[in-house]
Amino acid sequence: MRTENSATEHDAIAIAGRSASGAAPAPASGAAPGTLLAALGVVAFSLTFPATAWGLEGFGPWSLVSVRSVLAAVIAGGCLLALRVPLPRRRHWGGLAVVGAGVVLGFPMLTTLALRTATTAHSAVVVGLLPLTTAVLSSLRTGARPSRTFWIAACAGAAAVIAFTVQQSGGALTRADLYLFGALLICAAGYTEGGRLARVMPGWQVIAWALVLCLPVAVAGAAVALAHEPVRLTGHAVAGLLWVAVGSQFLGLVVWYKGMAVIGIPKASQLQLAQPLLTLVWSVFLLGEELPVAAPLTAGAVLVCIAVTQRARG
Repeated sequence: MRTENSATEHDAIAIAGRSASGAAPAPASGAAPGTLLAALGVVAFSLTFPATAWGLEGFGPWSLVSVRSVLAAVIAGGCLLALRVPLPRRRHWGGLAVVGAGVVLGFPMLTTLALRTATTAHSAVVVGLLPLTTAVLSSLRTGARPSRTFWIAACAGAAAVIAFTVQQSGGALTRADLYLFGALLICAAGYTEGGRLARVMPGWQVIAWALVLCLPVAVAGAAVALAHEPVRLTGHAVAGLLWVAVGSQFLGLVVWYKGMAVIGIPKASQLQLAQPLLTLVWSVFLLGEELPVAAPLTAGAVLVCIAVTQRARG
């Protein structure tokens, strides 16, 4: 059994290496399910900012992020124990640490700090640059070489997002924007490492182990934050906390990493161009924010770019 498992992992690593170099693209039969899984992840992520805004109604920013991480880690650890999943190999722990630092701790913290002063709609559009950031980092990290058409469409989508941001903010960067740009970089790094690891282990185990790895930091942070930040338990606050912990921090990342493993990091990342637009819709229905006038134009441009990137050779 040990020999068979080693052979299976060796084959998976070989396939991942060919896919990353562009020599062996994912089979067409797996493209549709992989795209669907990644799209479900995007839908889950699109609710993160509205849920965070709800959570901030009853929790301080540091309390919200640390408690959500603790809850998600407890769920993930329970799944790992129930299924008796063995520890990852030593060479995978470095990548899991990057996932934890970027996706579990860094991105939630920086975006939560930004949402204290920035609207959900504004924050969502700035984070719309995440697909391009992820594609660039994944190319540098894995050696993947997407086609010129892919890059043109990706840059066009990013340009539409930037134009929208500049139009909404009047061209001036705020502290919230700096938080959001920092969040882009560390989240893209986490997505890239998670996508690579999801080729050699199930995607849900990638995020589960990353959450467990961050649990000591999250517990310590929660103890300190809850002692210094007031807590007011309301329906919105509890619902927001539960969603960002279970939906965004665990379930969404499970299907997202699985989708990336099937269709590749660059193509999966471009599906996130739709995330700001979905978040805009949720911000209207859940938070009562006014939809920016430029949103429909940005939506059309971004959706065209998504179609082109998904057809282009990645």
